[in-house]
Amino acid sequence: MIWLSAYIGSILAINYAFSLFPHLDLVWSCWVGLVFVLRDMVQVRFGHWALAAMLTGTVLSYLLADPFVATASVAAFAVSEMIDWLVFTITKRPLRDRLWLSAALSVPVDTALFFGMLGVWEPNVWAASLASKLLGVSVVWALMRARDGRMPVTA
Repeated sequence: MIWLSAYIGSILAINYAFSLFPHLDLVWSCWVGLVFVLRDMVQVRFGHWALAAMLTGTVLSYLLADPFVATASVAAFAVSEMIDWLVFTITKRPLRDRLWLSAALSVPVDTALFFGMLGVWEPNVWAASLASKLLGVSVVWALMRARDGRMPVTA
């Protein structure tokens, strides 16, 4: 239940954070990257019931976003979360690799849909958003890899 609470709680908190402190957008983008990891952990725990959590997150994003941003936010969230779910589901690699691979494919789609729908075409904005989101995911991947490397091998 902790993963589900962290996932839904993060969606709520990120929407408020972007509204209250927009000047910290790169911090919130890193957190958005971690939402992809949290969603994957919800799927590990609840299987395909993660789709219900994704729907809940989509509705919350719509209800909490500024009206101008709501449609772009929901479209980007819904499409990228479905890509993340699909890649995470069909990939048979270790958990840490599935977390990174699913985010590496869904995060660029999230960024492109969101900024494209808002008419934001500055390469610097796109690059900063992509890099910060992937940074959050990459930190989790590196920590999991380091942890796995320290685990004793048993026969």
